[in-house]
Amino acid sequence: MPDVVPSGLVIVDKPGGLTSHDVVARLRRILRTRKIGHAGTLDPMATGVLVCGVGRGTKLLGHLALDTKAYTATIRLGAATTTDDAEGEVLSTADAGGLTDAGIAAGMAALTGAIEQVPSSVSAVKIDGKRAYARVRAGEEVVLPARPVTVSAFELLARRGPDLDVAVECSSGTYVRALARDLGAGLGVGGHLTALRRTRVGPFTLEHARTLEALEADPGLSLPLDEAVGVAFPRRDLDPTLAADISHGRPLPAGGYEGTYGVFAPDGRALALVADRGPQARPLVVLAPANA
Repeated sequence: MPDVVPSGLVIVDKPGGLTSHDVVARLRRILRTRKIGHAGTLDPMATGVLVCGVGRGTKLLGHLALDTKAYTATIRLGAATTTDDAEGEVLSTADAGGLTDAGIAAGMAALTGAIEQVPSSVSAVKIDGKRAYARVRAGEEVVLPARPVTVSAFELLARRGPDLDVAVECSSGTYVRALARDLGAGLGVGGHLTALRRTRVGPFTLEHARTLEALEADPGLSLPLDEAVGVAFPRRDLDPTLAADISHGRPLPAGGYEGTYGVFAPDGRALALVADRGPQARPLVVLAPANA
């Protein structure tokens, strides 16, 4: 299967009903290359931004997945489900009609900021090497430990009876389904997610995204590798000597940047992702090795 596109990123507007793996399989057919992966799994019911790497662009994905994300969602109050979303079986119901806007706002405020969140039992979190959702499907009872996440924004956009349209900005690893569950539990009526759309992953928004139908009609990258690194990470330009050093995997003098950043050759090529470690910048991923 010959490659017909260079390395980089494809930002897909994922449709509902497909897994993230389904999207990758479609892209492999569209772009005629096997070397495609994705960052930040979306549930089948969810739509929106799915960042996919092609060729050497796959090396960026683990670093992109550590970034912040944004969603719009609909939460239905008055019913808790086994999966914390509309695809699960109803566990309990309650009348949510008596809830006040002020009470709902207080419940959302309690779930904003640095919080401890228990992931959904059907999440992709691994327990002893096996995904939680696989254990649930096998009939096991799964209770996941709480873990720290940051919800930087949890805002009510509209209220339609028991349904709340909300906007969420959060750290990677935050489950919007769990926010729906915990909001409903805190209000004493139960809650679950009925719709989820991811609007941003790091710097990549719906404006960057293309549908699978658009990609079928006009295959290609959203961002070539050099541009993708420049958009997603702080940029440091190197002189020829330092560019040669990093291409051979050697450390650089520290650049004074916080976190992961991209280093570029004088001709504009992205050479590596690096991070400062004391007086040196150590390569995390070499994108253009000297022997390539």
